[in-house]
Amino acid sequence: MLKRLVKTMRRDERGITGLETAIILIAFVVVASVFAYTVLSAGIFSSQKGQEAVYTGLQHARSTLLMKGDVVAHGNASQVNELVICVASALNGEKIDMTEPTNIVDGRAGNGTQNVVVVSYSSAGNRTDDLAWTQEQLGQGNDDDMLDPGETFEMTITLTGAGETIGTYKTFTIEIKPPVGAVLVVERTTPAALSTFMILH
Repeated sequence: MLKRLVKTMRRDERGITGLETAIILIAFVVVASVFAYTVLSAGIFSSQKGQEAVYTGLQHARSTLLMKGDVVAHGNASQVNELVICVASALNGEKIDMTEPTNIVDGRAGNGTQNVVVVSYSSAGNRTDDLAWTQEQLGQGNDDDMLDPGETFEMTITLTGAGETIGTYKTFTIEIKPPVGAVLVVERTTPAALSTFMILH
């Protein structure tokens, strides 16, 4: 009886055929190929996004305004009326359109103005956007309204439209915003006594 059972068990032994082995190997290869393609695609996509981020950051940096020299205030014994700031493009980069505001109303740019560089004023409890300003090219240049690499423009910002009187010991902030690039922030405090021309610190 025992011998018969052992013979039956030996006769019932089963193994993996060559076809089944091939199917399993093909399945592993397909899964590995899909996984490798997914990893490569994700890597290429990440690389492209990283490249776009670098180019965008470089464009913003090259389109940023840089202040050159002191901030000079014009005014009288009671208030500051104008600020004079010299600007250039950072990294000798992209051209910046310095077209002046038009349709000036109460020291601010009016409707339909053509300027893309916007100047804002802020102080404790007060903020005014789109102040009027004019520009003049200094030194060597091509005498157009575009701030090219290597050129310097003098901006005269009108403060009569700031919404408040800028007297003594007044701390305020001027923001010069190009269409592309970082905002140039200038924070200054007026001195104890005002005069016609002052260098603000």
